[in-house]
This record gives sequence, structure tokens and C-alpha cells, in this order.
Amino acid sequence: MVGMRVSRRWGPARIAYHLGLNVSTVQRILTRYGCLRLSWTDPATGIPVRAKRRQIVRYEREAAGDLIHVDIKKLGRIPDGGGHRVHGRAQGGRNSSAHREKGRPRKVHGRPNLGYAFLHHAVDDHSRYTYSEILTDEKKETATAFMARALQHFTSIGVATQRVMTDNGACYRSQMFRDLLAEHGIKHKWTRPYRPQTNGKVERFNRTLQEEWAYARPYASESERVAAFTDFLHTYNHDRGHTALKGASPAHRVPNLAGQY
Repeated sequence: MVGMRVSRRWGPARIAYHLGLNVSTVQRILTRYGCLRLSWTDPATGIPVRAKRRQIVRYEREAAGDLIHVDIKKLGRIPDGGGHRVHGRAQGGRNSSAHREKGRPRKVHGRPNLGYAFLHHAVDDHSRYTYSEILTDEKKETATAFMARALQHFTSIGVATQRVMTDNGACYRSQMFRDLLAEHGIKHKWTRPYRPQTNGKVERFNRTLQEEWAYARPYASESERVAAFTDFLHTYNHDRGHTALKGASPAHRVPNLAGQY
């Protein structure tokens, strides 16, 4: 139990669901062994840091499709042979400099041309069910095409999208994106400027994505990491218990997917 707390950084609720125990029992055991709150420790090192208690106001839509959170996450791509997380700064830097990306000429000699992977997400507020794709940019054409595929996917699993929430990024302010939502009769909602908490559910998915896929293990190349994405997303939607859902998976809250694995 303490090992899960330290190695996986799981909270008492998730540990309890995993072990089939009562949450209060797990909390007492963790307290007995001096385990601090996760918010009181540094995410990377686990070293205790000061953190004051905050008043957290949570909300959740009543039905799947009432609100879809949409966002884009940029991740630096991994050079062939592995980056600095595997080999350290020196060897990782040499791998980055030696990396050659087909179709992307170098603008500056000797400078890596790895670029970024752009992960486009659509997260249902009620169920946390997520549709996501790894794409090459965040242009309006790309974001609009992704949104069209996301809407089609949600429709295929019986989810009728009523509202979509995005930040104020240029691709989401474009007439092309607004026309797509208007065509489907979907209301477009915006996050408050400089307040990513407004889109908190997709931001929380981004954190989970980094901890359980992007940086979960050392990858020898970007293609190896991309190949693992489909399994991660399926596990997230169908198998992984969510503390906010009382241990259930997102698929359990989608009527057409309940009981499917």
C-alpha cells in the first residue's frame, strides 16, 4: 500500500479501489506511516513542500454529451535512440542533433529538428470519456477536422454533443471551427483567460497522459511512444478506475459502452 503511494503517487481512494478496501482504512494506514498528502510533495522528487489548503469547487454535467472539453497538448518528440530522460543530457543531446526527420529540413545547421507532437483531446465532462489523436500541428484546418471526427466518434457511441468548451486559441476562434459547431447546433463555450482550471477535466487528463504514457517509461524513439498511445487510451477509457467516478471507468458512464472492454 505504501509502495503504491510512493512509486505510483496514487491517492487513498485509488489505492482502495485497486485493493478492494475501504478508503478510510487506506487513509488511516497511510497516515500511520507518515505519508503526506500528494499536494504537499514535489511531483518529481516526492520531497515535502509547503502547500496551503484550498477550497475546491467541483462541478459535473448530468449527462454524457452535455459538455465536451477540447484542448491541445504539445509534447517534444523523442529522437531516435532515446532522449535525455533515457541517456542523460549529454547523450540525449547528441541523439537529438543526429536525428533526421524526413520532410522537415533543418532551419539552422546542427540544431535538432525534432519538433512537437500535438495531441488534440475531446473529454466528456460527465463520463471523462476521451477521444484523442496525435497530429502534426494546431492549425485551424487540423483542429476543425479533429473536432469533426470527435463529434462523429461520440455520435457512434450514443453521445449527443450539446456544448463544446475550448480556450481562446487561434484555431478555436477561427470561422471554420465556429461554422462546424453551428452546423451541428452545438453551443461554443470559452474558458476564462489565464484560468486553465475552467477546463480542468482536460487539464487533468493531460497530467494523467504524461504520468501514465508520455513519461511512464523510457522510449527509444518517438514511433515507439506513438505505438503505445492506443493501448493507453483504451485502458484509460475502459479499464482504469477514476477516483471522481468512485472507481468506475469512463465507459461505465456511457450507456452504449457500459460492460464493454
